[in-house]
Amino acid sequence: MTPIDALAWVHVRDRRLLSVRTRGKEKFYLPGGKREPGEGDVAGLCREIREELGVELDPLTFRFFALLDEQADGFADGRRVRMTCYTAEHTGEPAPSAEIAEAAWLGSADAAVCPPAGQRVLRMLAEQGVVD
Repeated sequence: MTPIDALAWVHVRDRRLLSVRTRGKEKFYLPGGKREPGEGDVAGLCREIREELGVELDPLTFRFFALLDEQADGFADGRRVRMTCYTAEHTGEPAPSAEIAEAAWLGSADAAVCPPAGQRVLRMLAEQGVVD
């Protein structure tokens, strides 16, 4: 079974990780999503973040964070998600839009509200001393 190919923005402020919850879902996910056909990582992630949070990522500041292979949330068939994560500077203040019901700033203690990929990023950031 082909894994879900996803892109994610890892953004930390005040020792908390920005996460979003889409309408109709309970878990908080890393902002981002799937690229359009022919779209590269930078263009795809810039588009997704603009749609979800109304901010512009600076393509020149993209830094690879991690490539994750985790259990996909919400699939009973054991599907995996292959998530390429980046950090990047941005302009504008992140605010939920489109399909996003709410945004939250999460710490390590909030891992239970995240699917496996989000939990892993929180662990990685905590090990780096970046989030509480």
